[in-house]
Amino acid sequence: MTSTAALAGWDRPLLLIGCGNMAGAILARWLETGLSPNLVHVVDPARPALANGITVDTALPDSIAPGTFVLIGIKPQHFGGVGADLNARLGANCTVLSIMAGLPLDLVRKSLPNAGRLVRLMPNLPVRTGEGVVLTVAEAPGDEMVNRLLAPLGLVESLASEADFDLGTALSGCGPAYVYRFIDALTVAASRLGLEEAQAARLALQTVAGAASAVSHSIQSPAAMADAVASPGGMTRLGMDVLDADERLVQLLTDTLRAARDRGAELAAATLSA
Repeated sequence: MTSTAALAGWDRPLLLIGCGNMAGAILARWLETGLSPNLVHVVDPARPALANGITVDTALPDSIAPGTFVLIGIKPQHFGGVGADLNARLGANCTVLSIMAGLPLDLVRKSLPNAGRLVRLMPNLPVRTGEGVVLTVAEAPGDEMVNRLLAPLGLVESLASEADFDLGTALSGCGPAYVYRFIDALTVAASRLGLEEAQAARLALQTVAGAASAVSHSIQSPAAMADAVASPGGMTRLGMDVLDADERLVQLLTDTLRAARDRGAELAAATLSA
């Protein structure tokens, strides 16, 4: 479901270090929900074109005001060249939010001992429309201001352990790509069986969008909703029997998530050893 949380009254300065696809999507959503551009300072060598009122520089400012929220959105391999300079500039009680894949909290903390609160995030791209997922893990229990800042992005889920980060990322971070692939597979299957391809694509896309919307507004579980529309001996039930045979769909997705999770761990290990 789309988050309706708003940032119209937000008054803390925000510093974004890197403003690529993900950080840019987050910023766009924040601005859309009322964040004042005058509170935002972006540091990015590419100097992205952003909303009027946002300060955009290619280098870190000389100092960072106390209480600033700092979102680090650079590639993890570039953090080594930024960490010391950033740490030297952090004012008191600055909250640092990291969306750098593969960098655990203890490594970021080692580079930023002057940071106040430190939170690791893994958002997915639907945060742009307030329909995303943001996984979080922090050094200490939840902070009201962090929760308020993240709420407009969609579902915010705190993980019990940082060890769950790779699996959580495989599900919600990689998951949109798997849903896109499923929509494409429905299209290909229907066109191979005789529907015109463009028509099959429209039907597949709206079917998945409508089903996702319906289940997000229902008190029933997805499994219960599937069974509710699958009459014994009917078309839906016969198709579901194919998916359910020997748990073939569950097994396929288990293998998919395992592969993504394990690759995440490999990439993290490579980043840490670099």
